[in-house]
Amino acid sequence: PRMYGLAFLKKLMSQHPLPVIMCSSLTETGSETALKAIEYGAVEIIQKPRMGTKKFLEESKIVICDAVKAAAAARVRRLSPAGGVEPKLTADAVLEKASSKAMIQTTEKVIVVGASTGGTEALRVFLEALPADVSGIVIVQHMPENFTRAFANRLDGICRIQVKEAEDNDTVIRGRALIAPGNRHLLLKRSGARYYVEVKDGPLVSRHRPSVDVLFRSAARYAGKNAVGVIMTGMGDDGARGMLEMKEAGAFTIAQNEETCVVFGMPHEAIKKGGVDKVLPLEAIAAGVLRAC
Repeated sequence: PRMYGLAFLKKLMSQHPLPVIMCSSLTETGSETALKAIEYGAVEIIQKPRMGTKKFLEESKIVICDAVKAAAAARVRRLSPAGGVEPKLTADAVLEKASSKAMIQTTEKVIVVGASTGGTEALRVFLEALPADVSGIVIVQHMPENFTRAFANRLDGICRIQVKEAEDNDTVIRGRALIAPGNRHLLLKRSGARYYVEVKDGPLVSRHRPSVDVLFRSAARYAGKNAVGVIMTGMGDDGARGMLEMKEAGAFTIAQNEETCVVFGMPHEAIKKGGVDKVLPLEAIAAGVLRAC
């Protein structure tokens, strides 16, 4: 009583942690609220179902059912006070220099990352640990449309690298991470020495759009041994097949370990398929990626 949703969630997660699913509207305010809920401990964000086509309603049913299953399997942790955030470092000069270098060389490394349940926090930990001149990064995080822009902006404000929601034909350059827009697939492509991304529509793949499998397959095809793949916490098996394809193409692949996952689904499936070179705790993934680059 007399307590709005976020305040209640914060109190709940600090005193009696439970798996929580955030259901929010497609407004800018709703996006910010949902991200704050994730920060406080909610394990999933889903879009409020709206009346529409039969296809939309059928896909909503899949998303809601999967979110409930993921929440049931999630490891919830007690909310603790957040520490201070170091000021963002400027990397414009590094980005400009690395951009021309990426256009000239054909051996530039590319990092591709896939995550789902618990991934928003895992990505924050990973990206905050990276230096300003890290190889270009392309990310698929299962998240509804309109939420990814707010999520990318939030990360951009606390990381040394630039983070933005991917737009079609964005160039993959050092010092920048591109996050797939919600409800759109994201592919890595290559033209000569230039890596760029393609944002496109399509059916659900591995029950998701965007799909980690789609990103990883494109990385295997267009980057091959120049790619470094990371699969993080998440329900289901999206990305497991694509990671195996990446490994077979010569890429170095990393999976988050069970102990630090909210849901040890996607990494577990990738490990089972034999597509993982190294299994690491969340806090060690950034260092592992830098060694591979």
